[in-house]
Amino acid sequence: MSHLVVAPDKFRGTASATDVADAVVRAAIGIGWTGDAVPMSDGGEGLLDAVGGQTRTTTVPGPLGAPVQAEWRLLADTGAGTTAVIEMAQAGGRALLAHPAGDDPMRASTAGVGQLLLVAAQARVARIVIGCGGSATTDGGWGAVDAVGGPDALAGIDLVVACDVTTRFGDAAALFGPQKGATPEQVVELSARLATLATRYRRDFGVDVVDLPGAGAAGGLAGGLVVLGARIEPGFDLVARLTRLGERMHGADLVVTGEGHLDPPSFSGKVPGGVLELVAGSCPVLCVVGGADPELLAQPPPGLEVVSLTQRFGAARARRDTVELVAQVVADALPRFCP
Repeated sequence: MSHLVVAPDKFRGTASATDVADAVVRAAIGIGWTGDAVPMSDGGEGLLDAVGGQTRTTTVPGPLGAPVQAEWRLLADTGAGTTAVIEMAQAGGRALLAHPAGDDPMRASTAGVGQLLLVAAQARVARIVIGCGGSATTDGGWGAVDAVGGPDALAGIDLVVACDVTTRFGDAAALFGPQKGATPEQVVELSARLATLATRYRRDFGVDVVDLPGAGAAGGLAGGLVVLGARIEPGFDLVARLTRLGERMHGADLVVTGEGHLDPPSFSGKVPGGVLELVAGSCPVLCVVGGADPELLAQPPPGLEVVSLTQRFGAARARRDTVELVAQVVADALPRFCP
């Protein structure tokens, strides 16, 4: 019996990775395949769904101070102690703000993320994984650092920052500030704040975040977490270990991945590129996406077949019926991959 592994990222704004993976597996089983659903994340939004575990909910300040109900997860002890998993977007995410006029990049704070860290620490965990993505903030992580109080509050806990960028601390405002509503003048002010904060971190905590790759993730939150004792890891690699993705791919006749839009950055720390690298030619990889840059549709990387829902079904239907269409595309393709 043929077997596939389904390891997609979310389709931002239209479908979760879990919904897509589960629908594809159901479709495959319906035509005689076996399937394993492994929803993935690169450390951004969707991290909690990807890792599973016991759901906890804590009320913390959102990015502008209003209370929000933030989900986080507890993973069972697998030999290295219990792990707590936090998405910064649950407490400091842009999706928590009113749109289209709710952005306030000068005030947005990561204080709620710091409070989540303290709550997770009280659960006596051995490790805390913090996913950095979807942030409304450019506070350099100061809100979180101030809420925690310093590295001693988290002593003995292995802190891991999961992110998909290598942005440096001082570049966070220029690169991501406009996406969070910052005007050109505000970008200049935010960049100056980050420079001042980097000096403060070095003076008060003995940690230099200036040239640390990835420290600019989530508006510099990653750098602030390093001040608290964290290390930064590529998000996909971390999630792949937590989900045992490489092990679960052994013996697969086909691996399916996907995301909302495929472009060159998809192969630099994102899920499609990570899946393709992990497969390493052991079987075909089918990548179903909401849309894709034309050059990647015309000439995808070796070993990868790309199907764009927008190209095949039109933009409106691709957004409206994402889960159904991904499952349909894969079911139609499976006979070509039978060994």
